[in-house]
Amino acid sequence: MKSAVTVSLVEEARGGPFVFWGDVFQAISMAQKLGFDALEIFPPDAETLRHLFLTKPLATAGMTVAAVGTGAGWVKHRLQLADEDPIIRKRAIDFIRSIIECAAELGAPAIIGSMQGRSCHAVPKETAKSLLRDGLAVLSEHSQKCGTVLLYEPLNRYETDQANTLEQGLGILQGLDNVKLLADWFHMNIEESDMAAAIRLAGNAIGHIHFADSNRMAIGYGHLNVEPVMSALFEIGYSGYLSAEVFSKPDAILAAQQTIKAFQLAIRRTDARGPQ
Repeated sequence: MKSAVTVSLVEEARGGPFVFWGDVFQAISMAQKLGFDALEIFPPDAETLRHLFLTKPLATAGMTVAAVGTGAGWVKHRLQLADEDPIIRKRAIDFIRSIIECAAELGAPAIIGSMQGRSCHAVPKETAKSLLRDGLAVLSEHSQKCGTVLLYEPLNRYETDQANTLEQGLGILQGLDNVKLLADWFHMNIEESDMAAAIRLAGNAIGHIHFADSNRMAIGYGHLNVEPVMSALFEIGYSGYLSAEVFSKPDAILAAQQTIKAFQLAIRRTDARGPQ
């Protein structure tokens, strides 16, 4: 398993769960010093990300991109895949397509989380799910053509009613071979009765982990029992990223330091115990 830390370039999302903010080059430098393997990047749009020309700075630092978020499509542009307006749905798909293309150039998948949308008076729950499925099918095909995968993130009940658990996420993704689940430990702590069991159930459908404690802070700052969850990842043979999508509290450096310390400890303990 590999470590990653988040950086947001979206001013409208300031205060959200991202460790570093604004300066991606400073984030690369600090992440390298602390021993992270990769960055997870939250850009405002594809053009901004592409014009950063990150390939060389990342290679020089010996780092990669773990994933690229699409959430600015909702936070900044108010686009979602389950919108009642077909014009807005098309704009949402086009926005995600462009992020997928940039992410693929960096060797990374794109994440669909908040852009999945939710039901409302004008869009009943089953209709919202159908619209999400339709969008994911189009975007899955585009990701495959770009040589990468797509990540779909179940969110807690306060953020969506599309899929709140990994099992519900599996239902959404049925038949979509190029889409993997993003298992976010903060959301799972709210929605799953047994996080380790949920991971075992999802198995190799999991393509990415958001490494966050119960309070959306760095692992170790909340009350999450990490060991059984890590053991479950070990059992399913997960070899992807554990990415810190957490608040930059007490500050960015301390959050990053606590994350890499917790990551290294969790790996050592899991390796020592082996599958349970």
